[in-house]
Amino acid sequence: MEKREKIIVTGGYGLVGHAIQEIMKSNDAIEANNINNKKKEFIFVSSKDFDLTSIEETKKMFETHQPTKVIHLAANVGGLFKNMNQKVDMLEKNLMINYNVVKSAHHYKVEKLVACLSTCIFPDKIDEYPIMEEMLHNGPPHFSNDAYAYSKRMLEIHCMAYRENFGDNFICVSPTNVYGPHDNFDLENGHVLPVLIHRCYLAKQTNQDFIVRGTGKPLRQFIFSQDLAQLILLVLDKSDESNTILSTSEKEEVTIKEVATIIAKCFDYEDRIVFDTNYSDGQYKKTVSNEKIQELIRREKPDFQFKLIEEGIQKTVEWFSNNKKE
Repeated sequence: MEKREKIIVTGGYGLVGHAIQEIMKSNDAIEANNINNKKKEFIFVSSKDFDLTSIEETKKMFETHQPTKVIHLAANVGGLFKNMNQKVDMLEKNLMINYNVVKSAHHYKVEKLVACLSTCIFPDKIDEYPIMEEMLHNGPPHFSNDAYAYSKRMLEIHCMAYRENFGDNFICVSPTNVYGPHDNFDLENGHVLPVLIHRCYLAKQTNQDFIVRGTGKPLRQFIFSQDLAQLILLVLDKSDESNTILSTSEKEEVTIKEVATIIAKCFDYEDRIVFDTNYSDGQYKKTVSNEKIQELIRREKPDFQFKLIEEGIQKTVEWFSNNKKE
């Protein structure tokens, strides 16, 4: 009898978890469910189901669902100012979550674990761009998010140690800035793009300037959440690389000013943008290479196309406008 895969998705109701759910519900689910000619059952869990900072709760999750594979998305995350102002919380909670999930995945003998990192954890000072996967530990991360970054670096080290000592198929993916429907639009703790969407909406509602914190000069690479979800599913089935950066191409690198302008155009409010230079810009540049994932796409999913940022932002603005909680 054909083996049935059971795949737990931690953080299953976050930004990327929701995107995976949407893929499973769409016509793409037919393709996704037949990549290995095996039936798949996806189990989406959140912190309301299991507290992954507790080893007992984490073991309970594995015992309850008995997964064959795990997509580990759960994390304590936030934007620049949360990373700067809540470093102890960002470090400790992520260390506990990641330790518990990785150790339990080994204990319960899962066939494969795909753990999500972030390109913000790469070194701040780089001699030559773009950043490659093997450069992860070449220097300290930017001071603004060092606590979060080191917790994620330890996740990569933890997975690598299990690979080396026990042969566990534990791998990591490092996405660039993710955005899309179901993002965190909180004005203080969200990431830059959803926060800008929320601020622009409020500015237009109150006929005030659209204030963008910082100079708008920093460069960033973004990836639409459903693009990332498709790539994670591709990696789950077709890649055993120890760490793979997931990004659109380097040509998609844009300034915060450009992102703010695209957002403002969606609201027909581009003439009211003001940059508040009293705020920190954070890391100026962190351009990464996506060579590995492009090779996998060419080999396994040649018809895949990344969504243009203008289209992705438009879809995100539409979702926010229909689901906003002021």
